[in-house]
Amino acid sequence: MWIFGYGSLTWKVDFPYQQRVVGYIKGYARRFWQPGRVVTLVPSKDPEEKVWGVAYKISEEKQEEVMAHLDHREKDGYQRTPVTFFPQEAALKPWELIIYLGSETNPFYTGPAKEDEIAQIIASAAGPSGSNKEYLFQLAQTMRSLNINDNHLYSIENKVKSIIENINQKT
Repeated sequence: MWIFGYGSLTWKVDFPYQQRVVGYIKGYARRFWQPGRVVTLVPSKDPEEKVWGVAYKISEEKQEEVMAHLDHREKDGYQRTPVTFFPQEAALKPWELIIYLGSETNPFYTGPAKEDEIAQIIASAAGPSGSNKEYLFQLAQTMRSLNINDNHLYSIENKVKSIIENINQKT
């Protein structure tokens, strides 16, 4: 069994896995449309649009334990959804895996918002897992380390940095 990480699962891997593979899924866009302004995937108008992330192979003997852990970790409106994963390494063929998807039918889905509004929330929000801006910065840093371009992610990152800079200049 394979799990796809496109948000904090790209860097905050708190479960055992056998293998890690960088790649993408198609037909989705990464958006900050979950509370606290963390990412989910939304269907794209372009079936070829790619969301890059990391796939993790879970050993058969650990599947139940890992799935229970991830079901708890992703409990706020995320559902397991099967999708096709395309590995970055051309020698590997695509395969099906599971993503945790926060769809518009869940009660926690915040839905579309302007990037400026999202950035304002992220700049000051914090929760049990930490600062929202640190989540954003870590996700952006991870995507850059994988040489991934994500205009939405980097645009919000720049807006949040600008907000923080303006606050710091006033104090």
